[in-house]
Amino acid sequence: MQLYKQLHEKLSYLEADKIEQIYQAYLFALESHFGQKRESGEKFITHPIAVASILADMRIDYQSIIVALLHDVIEDTLTTKEKIVAKFGQEVADLVDGVTKLDRIESSSKDETHAQNFRKMVLAMSRDIRVILIKLADRLHNMQTIDSVAPIKRHRVAKETLDIYAPIANRLGMYKMCIKLENLAFAALYPRRNEILEKSMGQVYGKNKEVMKLIERELKEAFSKNSLKDLKIVGRTKHLYGVYKKMLDHRASFASVTDVYAFRIIVQSIDDCYRALGIVHGLYKPLPGKFKDYIAMPKFNGYQSLHTVLFGPYGAPVEIQIRTQLMDQTANNGIAAHWLYKTGSDVADVIHIRAQQWVNDLLEMQQNTSSSAEFLENLKIDLFPDKVYVFTPKGSIMELTRGATVVDFAYAVHTDIGNSCIAARINRKFLPLSTVLLNGQTVSVVTSRAANPNPEWLNFVTTSKARHCIRHYIKNKKRSELVVLGKQLLDKAFSDLQCYFQKIDSNAIAAFLEKSGFKTLDDLYEDIGLGKHLSILVAYQLTNSGESQKKKEDKCAVGAEDKPLLIRGVEGVAINFASCCYPIPGDSISGYLNVGSGLDIHTKD
Repeated sequence: MQLYKQLHEKLSYLEADKIEQIYQAYLFALESHFGQKRESGEKFITHPIAVASILADMRIDYQSIIVALLHDVIEDTLTTKEKIVAKFGQEVADLVDGVTKLDRIESSSKDETHAQNFRKMVLAMSRDIRVILIKLADRLHNMQTIDSVAPIKRHRVAKETLDIYAPIANRLGMYKMCIKLENLAFAALYPRRNEILEKSMGQVYGKNKEVMKLIERELKEAFSKNSLKDLKIVGRTKHLYGVYKKMLDHRASFASVTDVYAFRIIVQSIDDCYRALGIVHGLYKPLPGKFKDYIAMPKFNGYQSLHTVLFGPYGAPVEIQIRTQLMDQTANNGIAAHWLYKTGSDVADVIHIRAQQWVNDLLEMQQNTSSSAEFLENLKIDLFPDKVYVFTPKGSIMELTRGATVVDFAYAVHTDIGNSCIAARINRKFLPLSTVLLNGQTVSVVTSRAANPNPEWLNFVTTSKARHCIRHYIKNKKRSELVVLGKQLLDKAFSDLQCYFQKIDSNAIAAFLEKSGFKTLDDLYEDIGLGKHLSILVAYQLTNSGESQKKKEDKCAVGAEDKPLLIRGVEGVAINFASCCYPIPGDSISGYLNVGSGLDIHTKD
């Protein structure tokens, strides 16, 4: 009961009947996990209670708290989903199932199993976004207690946290959660570096304390002088992993990264944000090109604030963030703000809508990616580089990854637009599809029904959606072209044998397909087109399938004309013209089947 009491104290925001249901879930979990221990030796029930407490701090709905208490019962006990449905209802059971790892997966490696679990998680997220909040809380507590885990597993879990879970938290605007996950993972992966950096950071902030006080005092005086009241000035400290990553990304020294004084100014209204900006620019000179207005153009995760960098006392740079109290709370809580500020917060609802749109994009990516490992790699690419913001001709803002091209933009608008784009106008100028987009540009795409994706686009697109859409199209198109090529090759083989494929008995064809492991005739054609089966051998087997000599004569014609295979040059990706000799129309050519890629065409010389 003492364990539950810690959770109970955080549930005062819920109604009494909801708290009672949470208590019943606690008793259910306690019974289900009876006798189980964590790797640390603690009772297992301490983990679900800790996860539920993390969610209660976010003031999330009671069903999510129940799921947090039950999230391991299907995976680690004999409890079934049906039992949870009977006790707590379908919605809770579906959420518990959504956060439960897949078991008994038939896969060739742990990596594939791991990737398939992420695919399941994305599918569950698309049905209910609360799945990822519960997974993040689960991961946070696992990271807080990771010291008791074996070194190999600790390294794997920490790396996964840094590569996927922390970026997901960032993508959902949950800055505080992201920082905690990053710092814990960094300490687990690089304990020595973490120790040195932590000690150095302590020394730096001790040394900079007087300058910080001076800047804060001058800021307060400037605001008071300009009658800007009811504000809060907070000195910001950079988190350890953020400093480490900045040193790596910019190849910067520790001194250059930490030689910056950072403040956050919390004001009452958006008007006050811009007033405060004018005042700080009047107090200290701003560095050119360092001002960013995320209030007018919020970040991809809904983050809003004004950012500026100033020349402070003694020439030291001063980073300033200016935002309202609601913006500050939303920046820290992200999508959780949808529950924290349900009443009257348009910002929280916008963040929730954006998060759901992102999850839907992930779901589309998953459905069009056959390999779980490829999906996981695409997910890592999408988590989440710097963004660039451009406008559609109607004035809508589109957010893309930095370095994105016109083709990336076209696919972001709609898959069909990307598949059929042929040209682009950027700020009313016609420019190539490979043009890299910059902040503030207005982009319109010219399309044609006759156009198709070009494999060359894969050399310059940067977004995971564009990449997987192009690959998906090429894969499907290549199959259709290989089927056509395979049929042509088989017809040619029958012609060489002076026989007719059309006269082969359908039962004989069906028996051959079944014996060879093909579901359809098109599958056979595709393999022939890829060079995996020789057309002449297939034709020979089909013409000698145990029939009488009379039937063979019926389907084979003595003296039938030996026709060459006609190559027109427009067959597509199934036929490849060799770069060593560059055959052109009219050349005498030879074809060589290249296993796995189709027919290679060379000049006879």
